[in-house]
Amino acid sequence: MSQEVRYTEDEIISLDWKDHIRLRPGMYIGKLGDGTAADDGIYVLVKEILDNSIDEHVMGHGRRIDIQIDEKRVNVRDFGRGIPLGKVIDCVSKINTGGKYDSKAFQKSVGLNGVGTKAVNALSNYFMVQSFREGKSKKAIFEKGFLIDDLPEFETTDQNGTAISFEPDSSIFKNYRFIGEFLKEQIKNYTYLNSNLTIKFNGESFASRRGLLDLLEHKVPAETALYPVIHLKAEDFEIAFTHTDSYGEEYYSFVNGQYTTQGGTHLAAFRESIVRTIRDFYKKEFDGSDIRGSITAAVSIRIIEPVFESQTKTKLGSTDMGPDGPTIKTGMMDFVKKHVDDYLHKNPSVADALLKKILQNERERKDMAGVQKLAKERAKRANLHNKKLRDCRYHLPDTKQETRFETTLFITEGDSASGSITKSRDPNLQAVFSLRGKPLNCFGLKKKIVYENEEFNLLQHALDIEEGLDNLRYNRIVIATDADVDGMHIRLLMMTFFLQFFPDLVRNGHLYILQTPLFRVRNKKETIYCYSDEERRNAIAKLGNKPEITRFKGLGEISPDEFAGFIGGDIRLEPVILSQESNIEKMLNYYMGKNTPERQEFIIDNLVVEKDTEPEIIQTVLETT
Repeated sequence: MSQEVRYTEDEIISLDWKDHIRLRPGMYIGKLGDGTAADDGIYVLVKEILDNSIDEHVMGHGRRIDIQIDEKRVNVRDFGRGIPLGKVIDCVSKINTGGKYDSKAFQKSVGLNGVGTKAVNALSNYFMVQSFREGKSKKAIFEKGFLIDDLPEFETTDQNGTAISFEPDSSIFKNYRFIGEFLKEQIKNYTYLNSNLTIKFNGESFASRRGLLDLLEHKVPAETALYPVIHLKAEDFEIAFTHTDSYGEEYYSFVNGQYTTQGGTHLAAFRESIVRTIRDFYKKEFDGSDIRGSITAAVSIRIIEPVFESQTKTKLGSTDMGPDGPTIKTGMMDFVKKHVDDYLHKNPSVADALLKKILQNERERKDMAGVQKLAKERAKRANLHNKKLRDCRYHLPDTKQETRFETTLFITEGDSASGSITKSRDPNLQAVFSLRGKPLNCFGLKKKIVYENEEFNLLQHALDIEEGLDNLRYNRIVIATDADVDGMHIRLLMMTFFLQFFPDLVRNGHLYILQTPLFRVRNKKETIYCYSDEERRNAIAKLGNKPEITRFKGLGEISPDEFAGFIGGDIRLEPVILSQESNIEKMLNYYMGKNTPERQEFIIDNLVVEKDTEPEIIQTVLETT
């Protein structure tokens, strides 16, 4: 007989602010992660500190922010007004305490809830705050939210501003690391929205003078844009957009300088407004997908007291511009209608190029309609007895909560490797898709091939990304291949497939490479798995006495019991990162186009070769890449 669960006054407890943050970090910073995804918790911590410095700049105080990250410690110094000295401790340790509740002081601020800095404090092994204000300074040090050193005020000659240093708590953010590319993207987005701001990150300066125009020109080089970037700006609205020949829709949306990675009401308003405006301009009821197909756009608005759908502020929920203003939808529609219509009338060559692209999209959509219908029917039939996909129980659309699960699809080669992963995986959250040999090199092919090629068609349906990422079933798509020449080639072919046809999947940080151990070094007492020759040498030195050394040649050689340790909590993933300067067309042409002396020279210069590597192996690398 089960024991009765007590429910009395003794079971009702109230948690201290820092205990609640540490118990439920997902409520405050979203997912935790280990730093291999751009939205992992450690980057949210950096953002929460930077948001306060940005708000100071927006209010006209401070034109520079310095950021230094050394291994695990983050240092941020701004040159704003500095926190009032008597409130330094309260502002970082008393929940719902801050200077942004009065809209007159911070009318169009990012951080409104008085929570962010406290969350950073509670989730850090070390947290230091120091304010410089009118010749005096105040400093305090915390550990996991506890005040451990309250230093008295002292005189200083330093400029006004605030300095914060912190180290994320390694017991919460396990095996974390900061990836410079993610931080640089975050920093650049701040500068695009603040034209008079310079941010120095580890000695490198970032600034923008032309706002979203700079962002779009970084993302879309002139040779790939079908027409010059259209850049339009008013007091509370700024947009920039162009079309390319790539697939999908690519958006960068901002609210009060905050990068809203999941969009929200302002992005929905822009997508609707651009369709209605272009229909009116050409006086034709084009399909919305034909107008937006292959668009790259950046959208920024500033509103009073924005309401986001979570503390991490990745999606705007507000419907109004402010207490007395119009709706966001009306404001965006009026802005886009007036300025885009005027621009197209004044620039007929751009209007002609845009029309040509819309008509091209329309033709391709109609050409693919029959193929898509047959492909869907074939995929449905195949799924009834599909052995390629070993699915999991839960999927991403079912788990989009503040503490959502990480659902993963492993794409692997061969029956033995897929069998090992299938036996080792968590069947609730991890799925396996098995490739049959090397996939087709789809470089330069039209999207029609996705439906005609059975393997690509089944993979697309497994991911459910035919209509975009809204229905994506897995948060992480992990390419898991052997660490040999054939495995590397398959990786390259799969990355080509995603970059060619589904670049949004990569841009949004969903694609990863699984790192599996190359060696097992063990003696009777201890086993060490090594992911590189350096780790192997260190393991041999540690264990001594001639330990047994096993070289794993393929994933199928690793037993399911061992494999469980490599795809569980200690999984090592390498994210496939597209920086804002990445040009997909150029990149694919260089690596997957015709073999050139320049590419062979690059491979030879960057190929890491062990001493005992056979010469024919090197030649195989050159031929297959």
